[in-house]
Amino acid sequence: LSSPIGLGHARRDVAIAAELRRRQPGLRIDWLAQDPVTRALVAAGERVHPASAWLLNESAHVESEAGEHDLHAFQAIRRMDEVLVANFMTFADVVADGGYDLVIGDEAWEVDHFLHENPQLKRFAFAWLTDFVGWLPMPDGGPHEAALAADANAEMVEHRARLRHVRDRSIFVGDPEDIVDATLGPGLPRIREWTEDNFDFAGWVSGFDPAELADRDALRSRLGHPRDRPLCVVAVGGSGVGGPLLARVLDAVGPARRLVPGLRFVVVTGPRIDPGSLPPTPDVEVHGYLPQLHRHLAAADVAVVQGGLTTCMELTAAGTPFLYVPLRHHFEQHFHVRARLERYGAGRCLSYAQACDPDGLAAAIAAELRRDVTHRPVEPGGAARAAALLADLL
Repeated sequence: LSSPIGLGHARRDVAIAAELRRRQPGLRIDWLAQDPVTRALVAAGERVHPASAWLLNESAHVESEAGEHDLHAFQAIRRMDEVLVANFMTFADVVADGGYDLVIGDEAWEVDHFLHENPQLKRFAFAWLTDFVGWLPMPDGGPHEAALAADANAEMVEHRARLRHVRDRSIFVGDPEDIVDATLGPGLPRIREWTEDNFDFAGWVSGFDPAELADRDALRSRLGHPRDRPLCVVAVGGSGVGGPLLARVLDAVGPARRLVPGLRFVVVTGPRIDPGSLPPTPDVEVHGYLPQLHRHLAAADVAVVQGGLTTCMELTAAGTPFLYVPLRHHFEQHFHVRARLERYGAGRCLSYAQACDPDGLAAAIAAELRRDVTHRPVEPGGAARAAALLADLL
């Protein structure tokens, strides 16, 4: 099960699945997934379980909660109970009939929660993957939101202390140093210490080998990008909440070209934003879903993206300078993602208010394009390390 909120989970899960097959010949993998993850899985040649059609769509719920570049992620998930309960019931039906040896949940929150609440339903090995630990309140949420986040974290701590057998493996997609320096709440452990006590660490799972994309000129030729013009790639992930940011970047195209003559823009809307919904802009190439987006990001001279972790880490691994604009009130992008990127020394964070100034955004694009990239390299091999942690469960 691969979280449908964005497509980053799907990329890393497909890479881990490939490594598992190398270790376990004859392994059959069924995916219980939702749009837009199913599009990525079909493109990768994976088998999507037919019961996937019964799942209620989490991405649609998240988009219904979003405003203009604004998603209160913690509150949106708290208001998703009906979706999560229904989807767990579908999952329970599938595994009751499937005879599965192993269930892998990549941030499949409903499965992890309800298995801890109903441990008698666990008749298989269960592995949990995540790239962040800890619900964190936004400052303007005040004491009430802080108490709610701490309560959710306390439930997690209690589940793991009382029912450790529910998870046969907990894997953090990253390193201990990637974990935000914060506490789970009053009277609760610090996040890094608790995670180190309860997780194995796979390192980052990129889903590709950066060395294969190191020759930027050759990569541009394969992708059809001119080699003699600077290239800016703009992408907002797999959900439908990135439309306003795309519009702000299009407003900055003219000013940016005055600062960087000949600058080309390739805009990727993702699978849930209609490319035709964007205002037409001369000499701007617009795409919907690109299965090999990471190749275009690696070919770019600069990128402008939302604050999603996978896209930002793909850019980091490729050595591409980039600006990232976290969604307002998205605690993961503001705290967890930013802490990891600061550890790597990668990217420049802009607020959405800064991105709404066309001249300011254009100046930031030009400055980032000219910046020498000197950040920490991303260690390869994360998919193989994750698969090694999972293989013995089979």
